[in-house]
Amino acid sequence: MNSPLRISERVRTLAAQAERELNGQFARIDAIAQANSQRVLAAFQEHRVAESYFAGTTGYGYDDLGRDKLDEIYADLFGTEDALVRLQFVNGTHAITCALFGALKAGDVLVSALGAPYDTLLGVVGAVDKGRGSLMDYGVEYRQVELADDAPDKAGLAQAVRDPRVKAVLIQRSRGYATRASLSVDEIGELCAIVRENNPNAAILVDNCYGEFAEEREPTHVGADLVVGSLIKNPGGGLAPTGGYIAGRRDLVEGAAMRLTCPGIGRECGSTLGNNRLLYQGLFLAPHTVAQAVKTAVFAARLMELLGYETEPRSDAVRHDIIQMIHLKTPEAVKRFCKGIQSGAPVDSYVTPEPWDMPGYDSQVIMAAGAFIQGASIELSADAPMREPYTVYLQGGLTYESGKTGVMLAAEELLDG
Repeated sequence: MNSPLRISERVRTLAAQAERELNGQFARIDAIAQANSQRVLAAFQEHRVAESYFAGTTGYGYDDLGRDKLDEIYADLFGTEDALVRLQFVNGTHAITCALFGALKAGDVLVSALGAPYDTLLGVVGAVDKGRGSLMDYGVEYRQVELADDAPDKAGLAQAVRDPRVKAVLIQRSRGYATRASLSVDEIGELCAIVRENNPNAAILVDNCYGEFAEEREPTHVGADLVVGSLIKNPGGGLAPTGGYIAGRRDLVEGAAMRLTCPGIGRECGSTLGNNRLLYQGLFLAPHTVAQAVKTAVFAARLMELLGYETEPRSDAVRHDIIQMIHLKTPEAVKRFCKGIQSGAPVDSYVTPEPWDMPGYDSQVIMAAGAFIQGASIELSADAPMREPYTVYLQGGLTYESGKTGVMLAAEELLDG
């Protein structure tokens, strides 16, 4: 039976060509998913996950066995001393903020290793005024090492961290809305070695959003002191309804917990309200779900290349996260692409995305995200700041089949334009 979706024969033919050319890429992605799935399964078995851990708590959330056991599993998977996995983190920016406040105090210096961090963190560090309560307001100085030809400036980083007042270094794994490439785990390890050599007392914090399970190792396996991310991205597997995680050195995790709640309470409180099953099941599915999203990104890159668009990374590149950049060059093309992605969503497919003043950003942003979980970037979505060079950022795809369909519909919209 023919699909009722409006996809032309031209797009279907190009999609089939793209898939034929991506067999090698897909096999490599599947191999990573296999290795990571075995790691997760081994961790579940080692920690003797039981049905009783899925019961939720209310109120203060004392003695939540499932919540505390999940902390141990995350610590195991990330190779760290401790972890904090909580629904009370409202997003990745919140989790990173707690980690930074937990690692720094008045008089300390924070260094961003790769230029400006993601837009929503600019107000947190005090680089722009987004309201009261920034690190700068609490006496923490912020500095950043600018990129050199869109790549990490290793010599500049070495010089910047030699100041003994530098107590934390932030490394953003993914590109955000920058044009630089996302970092591999090996590249993060090289930056960690530079920091360690020049300032062994500085804590190395990695914004791990969009990167979990894209490789067989994580930044904490190569020298990072802390990794932080969102549960409605990769590690939630498309099932976590909200939340974030922090994994790393015990003192840094504890400091973040004190910031999430308050000194003296820390990690002891925080009810799970019956969501433990979703957090466990989402983590179990995460390696496979991430592979689906990476395949969707690779397919999108190749199909757009066949249509004549520039992409970053290219379709034949080894991936380090789930994000795909597509240079569309005009605001109208960005709107059409996002309209196509939205039309391929299972939720709100009839909605036409429009640019708006999204909180935390310095320009209007358009976002296509017909997701079961609001804002879940592991589900197929596309967003773009409405500014030059008019590049759209695609990510997610709970299944490759649905992600592929959404990308084909976006291609159809571009051809119609």
